Amino acid sequence: MSHRSDPRHGAIRRPGRAAAALLLALGLTAACEPGPGTEEEPAAGEPSAGTAGLEAAGADTVARADTVLEADAEHVAIREWKVPWAETRPRDPYVGHGDRVWFVGQQGNYLALLAPGTGEIARYDLPEGTGPHNLIVAPDSTVWFAGNRDAYIGALAPATGEINRHPMPNPDAVDPHTLVFDGQGDIWFTVQGGNFVGKLDTDADSAAVALIEVPTENARPYGIKVDSAGRPWIALLGTNKLATVDPSTMELREIALPRPDAHPRRLDVLSDGTVWYVDYVQGYLGRYDPSAGDFEEWRAPSGAESRPYGMIADGRDRIWFVETGPDPNLLVGFDPAAGEFFGSTPVPSGGGTVRHMHYFAPGDEIWFGADTNTIGRVRLK
Repeated sequence: MSHRSDPRHGAIRRPGRAAAALLLALGLTAACEPGPGTEEEPAAGEPSAGTAGLEAAGADTVARADTVLEADAEHVAIREWKVPWAETRPRDPYVGHGDRVWFVGQQGNYLALLAPGTGEIARYDLPEGTGPHNLIVAPDSTVWFAGNRDAYIGALAPATGEINRHPMPNPDAVDPHTLVFDGQGDIWFTVQGGNFVGKLDTDADSAAVALIEVPTENARPYGIKVDSAGRPWIALLGTNKLATVDPSTMELREIALPRPDAHPRRLDVLSDGTVWYVDYVQGYLGRYDPSAGDFEEWRAPSGAESRPYGMIADGRDRIWFVETGPDPNLLVGFDPAAGEFFGSTPVPSGGGTVRHMHYFAPGDEIWFGADTNTIGRVRLK
């Protein structure tokens, strides 16, 4: 069943405030503590996100992440910035315009912009009760975010701080969750508790929201990615199923995994069209081939206690995921061509739980947020 919203949408007008630089002392032992104005140099010949200072005219506050944690391993180099607003669950970073890194403060009701080279972070406050869960950044610099606790998708204009709201058209769609762009610049998203998959037409004249109800009750649609043909693929956490939607008909199809006790949480699609997923509950990495209809699965290195959660594919079609069961969390690589795991690197801060990851192709980097109140970058080797 589909529902479509009224194309009209509301706006929150926030005054842009010139942000003062606030240097906050953070009491965490770190491998590196850059002082104000310190620039981090990228490797020779290698692009990297955000190596210059920060300008954010529409922000409410600018602070600095003075504490940095680092780890260097055979396959990766990890660097984490401690976010200065404590216990706000910074998460779901996304590299945007100028290679600055946007993220949400889920428990602090804000969006934020990090300049990795200086550690400056600009904060854009949201209304109480928004509970932002995820964001993505359009080529025109619009920051789209999921207002998870207030049943809307928002669009922030960073230069002014103005936010346009796109409410869910069905009162049961209470919690928009994870967003992803398709090839046309429109947004597919999951609604976990409401049990919907949605599409938002980002055209400024319509911005209509369509919802597709998942047939299986309490399926908990969670992670979502779009393949090269424009089809979204969804992990149904409350079941042992994946789902996909035909964008031409808006019909949703469910695909059962081989094990009835599986619970897929995140997924990605490789260049050959295969769909890869992590089974959070039982501790597996799996592959589904839509053309052949077959599956293959591998037990994660930490077995049943793995709790694989945040997951992403890199530019070489390798799979990366974080085992959140172990303490500290472990970043694990997998080579599909060899069918083998490689590397198992502890997250420097411990991680708490790494829930989502973003791959930045120009820098060959993976970005993540952690429940230890950090934003992290993984440079691949």
